[in-house]
Amino acid sequence: MTTLPELPPEAFAKQDQSPDALFYAQPRFVTHIDDPAIEAVTDLYRMLLPPGGRILDLMSSWVSHLPAEVAYSAVIGHGLNISELVANPRLTEHFLQDLNTDPMLPLETASIDAALICVGVQYLQDPVAVLREVARVLRPGAPLIITYSNRCFPTKAVAIWRAVSGADHACLIDLYLRHAGFSAIEAHAVLPEGGSSDPLYAVVGCTSPPETGA
Repeated sequence: MTTLPELPPEAFAKQDQSPDALFYAQPRFVTHIDDPAIEAVTDLYRMLLPPGGRILDLMSSWVSHLPAEVAYSAVIGHGLNISELVANPRLTEHFLQDLNTDPMLPLETASIDAALICVGVQYLQDPVAVLREVARVLRPGAPLIITYSNRCFPTKAVAIWRAVSGADHACLIDLYLRHAGFSAIEAHAVLPEGGSSDPLYAVVGCTSPPETGA
């Protein structure tokens, strides 16, 4: 199950092939990166997210790491555990969906001002299909911010993610985004590996900006 012709289907296999909904059935009220990395995510959001915008937080949990002082018109959370989503104080609405079985987002085309995937992209088995849907629901020129670290649930991460590391993860996400129709893709080592905290990396892609008249 992949829409990436450069990679074989087994590149997106998981060690644990049981349904993801079973794995995430038990709520985990923990953070998956440390405090300095969380602060770095928040600073990135503060810089890139439009105040007052409609934000889509994909693969969310009980926290969204959004800057506390910034208000948004809506923060739509997606995940696989209802208890985590209900506990997230920043979400104005939420929905449950296994993106590995159904990548179609229940949102209107061009209705979202920015989208987030924080430490979750490694679990997508057909990432291009999901990211094409993200591109569909984003307004022209809007960003998708993908952040990741060196942490994951290894049995649920896809094989290609486990097989590469460092800058190759950014290259892999770049490949996903290009096939999904994103442009102006930029990768950042926000907190490089080797420091005193968890490393944090970001890849940001934008949908095509609106065409201007001659």
